[in-house]
Amino acid sequence: MDPVLDAAFFLRWLAAATEVMDREGDRLTELDSAIGDADHGINMRRGFNAASDAVAKEPPDTPGGVLVGVGRQLISKVGGASGPLYGTALRRAGKSLGDADHVTPEQLRDALLTAVDAVSELGGAAPGDKTMLDAMVPSVQAYGAALDSGAGLTQALAAAAAAADEGAAATIPLQARKGRASYLGERSIGHQDPGATSIALLIDAFARTAKGDADE
Repeated sequence: MDPVLDAAFFLRWLAAATEVMDREGDRLTELDSAIGDADHGINMRRGFNAASDAVAKEPPDTPGGVLVGVGRQLISKVGGASGPLYGTALRRAGKSLGDADHVTPEQLRDALLTAVDAVSELGGAAPGDKTMLDAMVPSVQAYGAALDSGAGLTQALAAAAAAADEGAAATIPLQARKGRASYLGERSIGHQDPGATSIALLIDAFARTAKGDADE
C-alpha cells in the first residue's frame, strides 16, 4: 500500500536525505572539485544537518511546513549558489502545498513543477546547461508520466529516481553553460555535474522513503 503524504512522511524523507548527504558528501565535493569550488558536498551536508536539527526542535505539522522549513535552513546555512537555489526551490514547493495536513501524489507533482520553475527563474538555466535541472526536469516528467499511466506513488517515485540518476549521468558529456562550471568552457566536458547528482540523491531519498513505508 502506498504511504500517505503527510508531515511524518516528509520528516522521514528529511532524515533519509540528511543521511545520504552525510554519506555522499565527500563524493559530491570531489565532483565539485573538478568543475566548481570543491564545496558542494560540504555545503549540502551542513545544510541538511541544520534542517534536521531545526525541525527536530519544532516539528512542522504539514508537508508544506516541512519543505518550507528545510528550504529556510538551506538558504541560511548553505553558501554559494546552492543555498538560494535548493532553498528557494523547497520553500516555493512547500508554499504551493499550503496548510493541508496531507497531499495527493498529484499535488506533489505540482509542487515539484513549482520547484523546477523556481530554479529556472533564479538561475536562468535550462535542461542541457549542465546544472541541477538536468536531473530535476526528467525526474518530474517521469513522475508525472507514471501517475498519468495509473502508477501509484511508490512506483512513480521510483521512476522519478531512475530518471534523475540518468539525467545526472547525462551531464558528463555536456559543456556547462551556467554557473561556476561555465567558466571552464570545454574543460567542463567529461565531468558529472555535482548539483544534478545531489538532486538525484534527494529524489532517491523520496523513493526509498515511499518504498520503505509501503513494505512495512
